[in-house]
Amino acid sequence: MADHEEPTEGSDSAPLAAAADAAGLSALISRAAHAEKGLPPVEKWNPDFCGDLDMEIGADGTWFYLGTPIGRMPLVRLFSTVLRKDADGKTYLVTPVEKVGIRVVDAPFVAVEADVSGSGEGQVITFRTNVGDVVEVGPAHPLRFEDEAGTGGLKPYVLVRGRLEALVARPVMYELVNHGEEIEVDGQAMFAVRSNGAVYPVMPAATLTRLST
Repeated sequence: MADHEEPTEGSDSAPLAAAADAAGLSALISRAAHAEKGLPPVEKWNPDFCGDLDMEIGADGTWFYLGTPIGRMPLVRLFSTVLRKDADGKTYLVTPVEKVGIRVVDAPFVAVEADVSGSGEGQVITFRTNVGDVVEVGPAHPLRFEDEAGTGGLKPYVLVRGRLEALVARPVMYELVNHGEEIEVDGQAMFAVRSNGAVYPVMPAATLTRLST
């Protein structure tokens, strides 16, 4: 999609899957959610499923439409506001009148920046995602660590909203680990990080010691 393209005009009832390019899709979504302030209440909408859309979010957070990267961040941010992951494990673009499935290689968002304030039990970790979400890690936005298949490494994820997570980018993960400490969790010494009074285990302390030697 060329950078000079502007959203095309069309009927509010035009189906999302019929959009010829990302700008046209943007125009449809804008009109469908134009009355909302802040993030649209996608969790409250129950539209019909209208099939899958040729849209994919790559492992690095790049969005593709019809096989072409979407280079304009305002479009990506708009699409991100109407994302929803349902109990079936699939991710959709949702408007009040329809929902369409999209492909997500890993997580829909990437945490690209972290701020760590305080220390000990008063420590607070805040992430900024590639689409502009800012979340404080805590009970409402928990952090989890998953083994990375084939590498022996770890992939951290933070819950952003609904069931949508952000993968913590590797440089940000290294920064995060610098703020970890050994904490006893369920009787086991764990290397973990704290935020907003909650403890998020990374790995057993003995494993970290073995990897560090």
